[in-house]
Amino acid sequence: MSAAKIKKGDKVVVLAGKDKGRTGAVLQMLPKDDKVLVEGINVHARHRKPDQSNPQGGIERKPAPLHISNVAVADKDGKPTRVRFEERDGKKVRVAVKSGEVL
Repeated sequence: MSAAKIKKGDKVVVLAGKDKGRTGAVLQMLPKDDKVLVEGINVHARHRKPDQSNPQGGIERKPAPLHISNVAVADKDGKPTRVRFEERDGKKVRVAVKSGEVL
C-alpha cells in the first residue's frame, strides 16, 4: 500500500459536488473506503426524535464522507495542488507540486 497523499489535519479544496470550491480541514481519513471527512463540507441533517439520551430531540447536523478523488490539498494561496513525495535531508516528505513547499 502506498503512502497517503492526504492526511488528517490537511487543508483541502473540494473539486466536485455541491460544495465545489469550498475549503476545510480533514477531520478523519477512511482509507478502506477511500473517503475523507472534511470540516463543514458535505454536511447532512438528521431529524431526531426525543429519547432518553437526547430528551430535546431536534436536527443533528454532521459531515458525511467525500470520496478522496473529489478533494485536493490546498496550496498556500488556497488553490488545489497535487502532492509528490521527495527525499529531503534523508527523510521522505510530501511536497506541493505547484509551489514546491513541504506540506
